[in-house]
This record gives sequence, structure tokens and C-alpha cells, in this order.
Amino acid sequence: MYILGTPLGFVMRGISMVMGSYALSLFVFTVIVNLCLMPLNIKQQKSTSKMTILQPEIKELQEKYKDDKQKLQEETMKIYQREKYNPMSGCFPLLIQMPILFGMIDVIYNPLRHLLNLPAQTIELAQNILARLDISRTYSGFNVQLAIISAIKEQPEAFSALGPNALASISNLNMTLFGMDLTAVPSVSMLTGIFSGGWDPLVLIPIFSGISALIMSLISMRNMVSAPNGPNMKGMMYMMPVFSLMISFSVAGGVGLYWCYSNIVGIGRTTVMNKLYNPKEMAEKAKAEFERRKEEERKARIEARKQAKESGLDGKDKKKGMTAKEINRMKLAEARKRDAEKYGEEYVEVTDKDLV
Repeated sequence: MYILGTPLGFVMRGISMVMGSYALSLFVFTVIVNLCLMPLNIKQQKSTSKMTILQPEIKELQEKYKDDKQKLQEETMKIYQREKYNPMSGCFPLLIQMPILFGMIDVIYNPLRHLLNLPAQTIELAQNILARLDISRTYSGFNVQLAIISAIKEQPEAFSALGPNALASISNLNMTLFGMDLTAVPSVSMLTGIFSGGWDPLVLIPIFSGISALIMSLISMRNMVSAPNGPNMKGMMYMMPVFSLMISFSVAGGVGLYWCYSNIVGIGRTTVMNKLYNPKEMAEKAKAEFERRKEEERKARIEARKQAKESGLDGKDKKKGMTAKEINRMKLAEARKRDAEKYGEEYVEVTDKDLV
């Protein structure tokens, strides 16, 4: 995650220098990321809309080749190639957002390196001092820098070896929001503590994360072509809220806050995108257009059969669609070709005089 966190940390450091507030910097960063991803989100929405347009035609193929999976796949791919549609294009934003999430975890868990840009020697010295201290807060190699920040605020004199400048930078780093310590990891006990006379508001971050993810899922599902009535659709609708809740209860509050921000910005983005490219509305239009085209094709076939029948009464061969004169010309030409090949003679084209 270090490789992913380095460029994101550079951006976060620049935003923090301007905004001054860690929580506000996270929000601005989230907005910037979503603006950068907007072209991909537009492409994803267009791809979803195009899929809804193709759905009636694909459904017809599924009924036609329900017993031939290979033929169904071949014909479906022909439609995709004709329409220049890539079924995987809708996954690109998600594939990009996950590395960004992991990068942000690195940024949030290593603020001394990413936000304060302290030298590696200073950070290593702080880690050695922390290891010698008897502190109640448990830590690991994953959250050691967050533990350093907490320990310095509790025992600043123990870290005097870092120097006044580094010590001041770390002490002034405010990673709180409305009194919530964003370096701490929320737990269920913080919520249940309300029944024993106290609770930690940090637990609100996972709750808001799950609620915002649920709202975003509901908005997305509402505009899908198929209503989320089936078990699979319902499973997808509840998967993201549960996922958000689990993540927020297993990482520092800053990561959960970033996840909340992402969901909130995502709600706005999804609402706007559904106004511009609404898959459900486009599917209804596509279905009406498909039915209209099928009706026109049906009428054209009826008219073609009618004309064929009428032309057959005028001397047309019903099977071949040819006049008697045309059939005689073809038969005579075939006979001349056989004779020419048999006797080694030059083939002579059949003319109207030969048919008299």
C-alpha cells in the first residue's frame, strides 16, 4: 500500500496545508477523486444504458438459442461487436476505486510520513521510543504512527529526542472531528456503552457509513431495469451497506470517515447520472423501438410473400423466383459449359437468339 499511498499522501498534504482541518481535507480529497473519476463514471453509465437498449434483442436470442449455449454466445458477441459494447467497461470505476481506498488507508495510518513529511529517521526514532513506553493503547506495525501521535499527546516529554520542530508538528496534528478521535478504531462496545452510562460518538461513523451505503444502493436499484425483487438483487442491495459497516468497524475512524464521504458524494453523483442517463427510461424506449421494428419486419415479410405470389402468376418460377426465359437461358448455358469441357471447345455465351 506504500506505493499507492505515496501519490495520494502528496495530494492530501497539499489539501491539508490549504484547508487546515484534517476532516475537511478528507472531504475535499474525496470530491477531487470523484471529479477525476467522473469520465469513467459517465462511461459506465452509458455502458449500462447501452446494455438496456440491447436487452430486448439479447432476450430474443436467449429464447431462440436456449438449447444452444455456444450459438447464443456467438450471436451475443456479434451484437456487442456491432454496437462496440464492452461488457467489462462497467467494472473499471470499481477497479480504480479499490486501489484508492487501500492507498487512503496507508495515508491515514501513516500521517507522519504522508501528512507531515517527516524524515524516515525521525519516524524510526519515534517508533523506538514508543516501544519502550508502557502505554495502555495497543498497537501493531499497522497503526504504529497513530499510536505515536496518541502517545505524544499523553506523554510529550518522553519524545523530546525528536526535536522541538518534529514534536510541535506532531502535537499540532489535529485528527479529530467534533471531539471524535479519528485515529481510534470504532467498536461495538462504544455503542453498547450508552446503557452503562456513557458511549463514544466515534461509533457513529460506521453507522453513518452503513446508512449512506444503503441509500446509495436504493437509489441505484430504483433506476435499474429489473426491480430488486429477486433474492440476488436484494443480496446485492444489502451487500454494500454490510461491507461498509464491516470496514468501518475494523479500521481507524479516519478511514471510515473517508468511506462515509465517498458514499455521500456517490449519492449525489448517482442522482445526477441517473438524470442524464437513466437506464430504466432508456430501456422502456428501447423496448418500444424494438417492438416497432419487429412489427415493421413482420409487415415487410407479409408484403414480400404477397408480391412473390403475384409475380408467380405472371410467369415467375415460385421456387426460384425466375421467369421461364431466364430458366431456359441458365439450362442452355450449363449444357454448353459441359460440352465445352467435354470436347475441349471454347464456351460461347448464350444470347437471346439462341432462345428463339
